[in-house]
Amino acid sequence: MAPMSQAVRVRFAPSPTGHLHVGGARTALFNWLYARHHGGRFILRIEDTDQARSTDDNLDAILDALRWLELDWDEGPPTPGYRQRERFDLYREHAQRLVAAGRAYYCACSREQLEAERAEAQARNETFRYSGRCRNLGLTSGALRLRIPEEGTTVVDDLIHGPVTFDHRQLDDWILVRSDGTPTYNFCVVVDDATMRISHVIRGNDHLSNTPKQVLCYEALEYPVPAMAHVSMILGPDRTRLSKRHGATSVQAYREQGILPEAMVNYLARLGWSSGDQEIFSRAELVERFDIKDVSSSGAIFDQTKLEWLNHAYIKTIDGGRLAALVSPFLAEAGLTPPADAARFVGMLDTLRERGKTLRELVEVGRFYFERPREYDPKAAAKLFTPAGVERLGALIERLGAVTPFASAALEALYREMAEALGLKLVDLAQLTRLAVTGGTASPPLFDVLALLGREETLARLRAARAAAAKTAG
Repeated sequence: MAPMSQAVRVRFAPSPTGHLHVGGARTALFNWLYARHHGGRFILRIEDTDQARSTDDNLDAILDALRWLELDWDEGPPTPGYRQRERFDLYREHAQRLVAAGRAYYCACSREQLEAERAEAQARNETFRYSGRCRNLGLTSGALRLRIPEEGTTVVDDLIHGPVTFDHRQLDDWILVRSDGTPTYNFCVVVDDATMRISHVIRGNDHLSNTPKQVLCYEALEYPVPAMAHVSMILGPDRTRLSKRHGATSVQAYREQGILPEAMVNYLARLGWSSGDQEIFSRAELVERFDIKDVSSSGAIFDQTKLEWLNHAYIKTIDGGRLAALVSPFLAEAGLTPPADAARFVGMLDTLRERGKTLRELVEVGRFYFERPREYDPKAAAKLFTPAGVERLGALIERLGAVTPFASAALEALYREMAEALGLKLVDLAQLTRLAVTGGTASPPLFDVLALLGREETLARLRAARAAAAKTAG
């Protein structure tokens, strides 16, 4: 099997029967990185011959996910000719070429006959292989099968797994075109990859068993065979193939959790590929260093904790304006509204960066910025909302109403002065205030929080807390 010698052209070919799975996204990423690393072309092709399950809504979701990951394609939709349903004439033409060359034949075996043969093979504990009953009958209609050599082997020189040998005696004359005229997946893939001049096929390991069939079809059509690389599966924590029972599996689901696209790309790139001990890569670094030969042949375990750690690393360094734009939809979803002052909003988020691993989590830990407390932590309220606490809140309201400027440094100075005058520790006044303005006793640095809330909002919350404390204190 001689690989093609030409400019790098790779493809990602999803089926629009659902949202983009993280396994598919990683395959797309590896293809994209390989193309960009080698100055090649990344082609997007839509495998939608399964018209019963393929929908335009699913296709739109897949395209949206790829755009979100910034995996731009050089050829593909919306340009016509990159959906399999638009290419049936091409498949028919290639089928006739195989018939004319004697490399394919028609089979009239009924479904019942084939099922009976399958059952007999199972009874003998053997893999079913078509008997070739119609191989030499010279039929002119029926399902079209590829004529597989009866002896010899096909060796796939896989760029990840190394040489993999397939004995022709273990292959059967597989169907190229069904009796109703629809082409099969394996046939479409060969015709598409050949006519699109794909130089390297980088796909999931689950397709490796199809590869010898496809190689023989390339050879029957007298097309050069692309280089092959089969990426091992993504596994769940139990080391079985990642599925819905392990939790979220689609790119869209992780996006809805509040994962950043750059974190998702970085994490997927590291699932089975490495460059030393480095964990965090810019996109430019990934393009510079990626080579498919460095991808491991072992399955990679999807670790939600590791993904969130990586996402948190990006949240801590992302531009404030962009972070605000990314968080805004999650605020709206939670029924919250950011302040009209964009700089104030960015400042609020800056205090939360260490506390939220996802965009959704940022909203939850920072909810107090965008709405007043509906209730107060019961344990803290029992300790702090006392008659003395009511008096201290009153004193704070009076002093905070006059402090100038209403900024972090001035606020801290005021609190230290008041604590000393009242014979208290700073933490006593700080925790009382924190409970009043946030509803709990854990928050970003208090004086930053007060400054960001502003004088009017801070005083309103302190007054509400004093009223609640007065009720608690009796």
